[in-house]
Amino acid sequence: MTDRTTARPPLQAVLFDMDGTLVDTERLWWEAVAQVAAGLGRPLTGDDQPEVLGRPVEHTADWLGQVTGTPAAGIAEELHREFADRVRTGIVPRPGALDLLDALARHGVPTALVTASPRAVADTVLEALGAARFAVSVTADDTERTKPAPDPYLAACRALGVDPAACVAVEDTRTGVSSAEAAGCAVLAVPSLAPIEAAPGRTVLASLEGVTPERLRSMVPYDTHELRVMSWNLWLGGTMVDDHRAKQVKVVLEAAADVVGLQETGGSAAEELAVALGWHHHRAGENLGIISRYPITARLGDPDVGFYGAAGARIRTGRGREVDIWTAHLDHTPYGPYESAFDGLPAAGLIAHEGVRLAQMRDTLRRVAEAAGDTVPVVLVGDFNSPSHLDRPEQWPVTKAAEEAGLRDSYRQARPDPAADPGHTWSPVHAEHEDGSGRPEPQDRIDYILHRGLTVVDSRTFVSGTPRPWPDVAGNDWPSDHAAVITTFAVRSHAD
Repeated sequence: MTDRTTARPPLQAVLFDMDGTLVDTERLWWEAVAQVAAGLGRPLTGDDQPEVLGRPVEHTADWLGQVTGTPAAGIAEELHREFADRVRTGIVPRPGALDLLDALARHGVPTALVTASPRAVADTVLEALGAARFAVSVTADDTERTKPAPDPYLAACRALGVDPAACVAVEDTRTGVSSAEAAGCAVLAVPSLAPIEAAPGRTVLASLEGVTPERLRSMVPYDTHELRVMSWNLWLGGTMVDDHRAKQVKVVLEAAADVVGLQETGGSAAEELAVALGWHHHRAGENLGIISRYPITARLGDPDVGFYGAAGARIRTGRGREVDIWTAHLDHTPYGPYESAFDGLPAAGLIAHEGVRLAQMRDTLRRVAEAAGDTVPVVLVGDFNSPSHLDRPEQWPVTKAAEEAGLRDSYRQARPDPAADPGHTWSPVHAEHEDGSGRPEPQDRIDYILHRGLTVVDSRTFVSGTPRPWPDVAGNDWPSDHAAVITTFAVRSHAD
């Protein structure tokens, strides 16, 4: 086996949140929202923090509008005005912030301001701090999506020409932390009002006082090694294709995978593939399995899981780090892309029909969280039979639930533009619907590799050869009706 080890990269940049991190505007923002909310007859409480802290004006305005029955546009204007008045008269740098910025400048480490505030507010703060301190600034006006989406941090890294995995983001809210981690950055969290828990790849400190460039440099992953994970639906065990087992072995070797999460194993595929490869395996029920070149140290989830559900295994990588690998297969009916393309079902109907899959995903997420705790990195792969909320305008709830649980979509981290990289996995053998009507088969991304606590190096879909279309598939070299997904992760050899 090849031990792909990477030396620690240098600290390429430090990316700073603004409100509550560099300047004490989180308090000013809370005061502004409280003022507006009180005027609408809805005083704020501590339970309202997730809708206020770290959120753009538009989000908080929409929320206040919903809970008070007031037009959001007018609320947004009032929030802008109240907050801007406070910013102009009350900016106070957070303890240690200016010292750290000056130290990074002396060490030649570029910095960026990455904020969910609008450009007008950010420019006011930049003027007070000294705009020359920052090589780049990204505001809510500069990306289509703002925090907690990764877009602002990815935009800052692109502008600086740096690798997110070699950067540290400094944040004070859970929303901002989610954004930075989704972009692949290490995170220094300095909570302002709401607490933030420690996690893999995340350091939590009470203040920026005493933080040095050396301390930030130590947070960049070092002594890392690569872990190549593959998700693959075998299509009824592969039996639709001649000599399917030998072809499956060939695919795994061509993919250079270290771990493969399998669906539709037909009972024995995981064991037979592992034996042929000389690998370890975990079989769960008649449909799910995991094969790994690395030892399996624990088997997770229900070993007698039904045709739909999830199963997991804990592996010990070549550098001794343990990672939880889960594979999931969610119910295939009703299938949203068919209802959309063939039946013209509107978004509300499509989302309402995701209930069975959403329940299966929530059960999977509960099992994943119970097994891993806060310290073990997690990878969840599978055929979810559902499109992604990151790809389509509809807010598809299955992938959204995983994101809200802290799991990131590795393919969209590596390839954030759905138009340029649609990543379709259904289906390399179905160009037309198999009912014989001649209708084009909806092509979609329904197979995923999600993760928490790892850094994405690359992700892609994989199909070997040029499969002939259904029904003339028996001679295909590709023994599946799905494309596989392969993600290469950088894994720290030691837990934080």
